[in-house]
Amino acid sequence: MPPSVLALIPARGGSKNPPDKNLLLFQGKPLVVHSIEHGLAARLIERVIVSTDSERIAEVSRQAGAELPFLRPAELAGDYSTDLEVFQHALNWLWEHESYRPDLIVHLRPTSPLRPPELIDAGIERLLAHPEADALRSVIPAPHTPYKMWRLEGDYLVPLLTHPTYQEPYNQPRQLLPAVYWQNANLDITRWRTVMEQGSMTGRRMLPLVMSADDDVDIDSQRDLTNAALRVAPPSAKDL
Repeated sequence: MPPSVLALIPARGGSKNPPDKNLLLFQGKPLVVHSIEHGLAARLIERVIVSTDSERIAEVSRQAGAELPFLRPAELAGDYSTDLEVFQHALNWLWEHESYRPDLIVHLRPTSPLRPPELIDAGIERLLAHPEADALRSVIPAPHTPYKMWRLEGDYLVPLLTHPTYQEPYNQPRQLLPAVYWQNANLDITRWRTVMEQGSMTGRRMLPLVMSADDDVDIDSQRDLTNAALRVAPPSAKDL
């Protein structure tokens, strides 16, 4: 029997930066619709569910083909609500009301409207090929190395990280320091056991899915939305 794979799209209604972020239009469609379409197009995903507290987002999501078996409680839709709380709520509801327990849960954030469905399938296949892994997360090469970052202790700077080889890594050429990666929120995949038994979105063993920084789009502001639109349709010479 093939593994059961659920796509879960968190899309609360109270996003403030910018307001109603999940319904902002990108290429003529609300951001949440892009993620729904990504999930529906991925060949290894069997269900696409949107978790929202907003009737407006729920209706838009239903029209786009997503399932809305529940509305998320308001106490799980605040500024400080965590992904873990949202996922545990959804998985508990599905088990209690449908006796449905997916093997993998694919986290599709509406802020990544240029995510190719092939990337989703590649991530699923990679996690399935590593049964010892608890989760998978997409990453890109970090634009800055944390070995040259600092924190404050009183009036003085203290290096954020040390290095087993270099006594002063912050004084070394960047090219000699280890490659580091930034989690870009494009794609996260976790196991049911990781969320429900370990109480974690990532667990103890996490696989990387390395993306090119050129393919990375994360929309957290109106400027991000404008820049993403320019990447899809660069301005013509007459517009410059």
